[in-house]
Amino acid sequence: MLEMAILGFLYDTPLHGYELRKRITALAGHVRPVAESTLYPAIKRLETAGLLARATEPGAVAAPRHVLTLTDEGRRELRRRLAEPVRRDITDENRWFTVLAFLRHLDDAGAQAAVLRRRLAFLEEPASFFYEGDRPLSAEELDDPFRRGVLVIARATSRAELGWLRETIAALDSGSGAAQGHIGA
Repeated sequence: MLEMAILGFLYDTPLHGYELRKRITALAGHVRPVAESTLYPAIKRLETAGLLARATEPGAVAAPRHVLTLTDEGRRELRRRLAEPVRRDITDENRWFTVLAFLRHLDDAGAQAAVLRRRLAFLEEPASFFYEGDRPLSAEELDDPFRRGVLVIARATSRAELGWLRETIAALDSGSGAAQGHIGA
């Protein structure tokens, strides 16, 4: 997720590390804050792999700043990762939001729709957070109001996402411009 976020934000514009960290933290939210000790080694790995380049600019007041830019190879790698997300990128909500945040960088509506279909299929699988043996329990079967709350909230969120996914896939399939942000805005 971290590497995809780095590539995705740099796809849009060159950034220095501090600004990149702020944007990644905003995307990941309070659940997964990004520490410098995690970000900078990831940047170094991507730089070593030739996916991004570093340039030094004079600082306005203090030391020089390092500005990161995505290379052509980095652009190709981001599009590859978006077109072929691993299963965890589809099933884990935070990782999914990272994919979704940059899916517009795939310039093929069919490829975008294929990724959305994978998420749709995952959400349509019967699931619960709570089970009786192997059988998933519904909110209505729970006496615990807090666990029932977890399932009611999850159901509402899933319904909203399912509706958006179906609408966006249909628009992508029909070529009506969903990739430009006209759906669900």
